[in-house]
Amino acid sequence: MKRIFGLVPNVFFLGLVSMFNDFSAEMIIAVMPAFLTVSLGAPAVFVGFLEGFADALASVLKIVSGWLSDRLRKRKIIVLGGYSLSVFIRWPLALVANFWQVFALRIIDRVGKGFRDAPRDALLAESVEKKEIGKSFGYQRAMDTIGAVLGPLFAVLILPLIAYDYRLLFLIAFFIGALAIASLFFVRESRIAKQKLDFDAKQIAPPKLTFSLKQFDRNFKLFILAVFVFGLGAMPLSLMLLKSQDIGAVGKFVPLMYLVYNISFAIFAIPFGKLSDKIGQRKVMIAGFSSAILSYLILASSSATAGIVLGFVIFGLYSAMTDAVERALASKLSRSELLASGQGFLSAAAGLSSLLAGLIGGVIWTFAGSTAAFIYGAVLMSAGLVVLVGQRNNSQN
Repeated sequence: MKRIFGLVPNVFFLGLVSMFNDFSAEMIIAVMPAFLTVSLGAPAVFVGFLEGFADALASVLKIVSGWLSDRLRKRKIIVLGGYSLSVFIRWPLALVANFWQVFALRIIDRVGKGFRDAPRDALLAESVEKKEIGKSFGYQRAMDTIGAVLGPLFAVLILPLIAYDYRLLFLIAFFIGALAIASLFFVRESRIAKQKLDFDAKQIAPPKLTFSLKQFDRNFKLFILAVFVFGLGAMPLSLMLLKSQDIGAVGKFVPLMYLVYNISFAIFAIPFGKLSDKIGQRKVMIAGFSSAILSYLILASSSATAGIVLGFVIFGLYSAMTDAVERALASKLSRSELLASGQGFLSAAAGLSSLLAGLIGGVIWTFAGSTAAFIYGAVLMSAGLVVLVGQRNNSQN
């Protein structure tokens, strides 16, 4: 198969799709805390609730889209529909008058994410051999994060030029997002057609839509439990970014701290993806969980610029060790006929716990301060680490 920069074409173009989409989306997310709290007067608890609820909804929908993709044995058309919905709903953000309208639009955006992510991850997993699955997911997540680096950086540079007009920034983000849709047309369905014939020949029953993990084995269930418990302490990044208020104006420093986090993520995503192919995904995830706990402890105890920057650098390291690696591990622990469903359950576990973490963390932050919120997070994440350490996977994981 002809490769592009050493990558399978589907992997390369899915990386471009993720980069352009996140360039667009993260321009918006980087300024959203400031837009909500400064321009629209939303409280901190609303910021945590908004992102947590939006991510939780998207994650539940990933179970549905994963099942639909597995049942139809189609990936690309569902991915295209999801990306299109997310991109084309962004321009109305320029017209909102209150934070509840932002809530409604973010929900629609997350519906698109809910329908695209599980089939996309399954498509990527089916496009490569297992021996390079960690590297491939690492590349895709790195490109996603490069977009997330460029988005906040572009926002920081352009906001002074447009007099901090967030609404105009949202329109610009919409047009950049359209490039993601264009890139997606170069992606092709993978081995799924042949797999359908194999399934038919073996008379494997199509998967049923269920929110139960009964179809999966014990290793997968323990893995999902670890992700869920850990996620109960992992507050939405948009809430964490409010820590930047300790070092200056939130409108200026939120995008900068977001940039610091994403640069760290982008630098290390591919190396840790490759490392996970060599030593096993679970070992790298344990190191990642430990890094997140350390990051929270640093952020809880520091109000100086250096400490806060270090906290976000280490949190980016955590994401590089887990974001792609947990997807690769989920694909290895899922049977081929449940590949997209497995990705859906993984995302649902992370998203539902994110909702709870956003609500609880936002309330603690509002009434007891950021230090108490980060300590709460570190305690819950430590419990998730214990579950992951106690899990036993097969030798290749």
